[in-house]
Amino acid sequence: MTIHEKMMKIQTTLKAPKNLFNSFGNYKYRNAEGILEAVKPLLAENKLSMYISDDVQAVNDRVYVKATVSIFDIETGESVMATASAREALNKKGMDDSQITGTASSYARKYALNGIFLLDDTKDADTDENQKERTARANKQEQEKNKEKLDQMKISLVKQKTLLDLCEDEKFDINKILKSYKHESIKDITEGQYKYIVANKDKESVRKLWAVDGNES
Repeated sequence: MTIHEKMMKIQTTLKAPKNLFNSFGNYKYRNAEGILEAVKPLLAENKLSMYISDDVQAVNDRVYVKATVSIFDIETGESVMATASAREALNKKGMDDSQITGTASSYARKYALNGIFLLDDTKDADTDENQKERTARANKQEQEKNKEKLDQMKISLVKQKTLLDLCEDEKFDINKILKSYKHESIKDITEGQYKYIVANKDKESVRKLWAVDGNES
């Protein structure tokens, strides 16, 4: 048999178990480990060897892991291969860089195995891991929107007084601060601007910009 005949035999007989469970969608799915466990006996039976390698590629500001599955016929020397890529997440809570790359590698290898053995796993994008990631990303975006709205709000009377007290303590000219933000009144100072003033009051450049004349550091 040629390698293509052997591959056709494996593709039509391979039964890779869906050994993981998605609690959100209430269904089972498979991962790369499950596919490998199921295909190893078939490879041995057909005298085929398989190798999987990863290649990390940078595209613009994102990093992709490209997985390559290569299968060799030890009787004829023929070979076939399939590749697939998965993008690394920018960040994942609780994961270091190696774990982020490992997660992308696992997805890429699974997709490559799916391709070479004709396995359909259309619900893969809805696994617990991806579902949680999308939920976390949506929550983060909502938090950022809320923060932006808060930063644009005008400060309260209490914070207006606190800002005036800070100016007196730090020898800042409130008029210079208002001018730098193009405001006519302290009532126009926003939460975001207030936070910046408080956080940067000790910086030399800020002190020189806002200092009362004759009091530059």
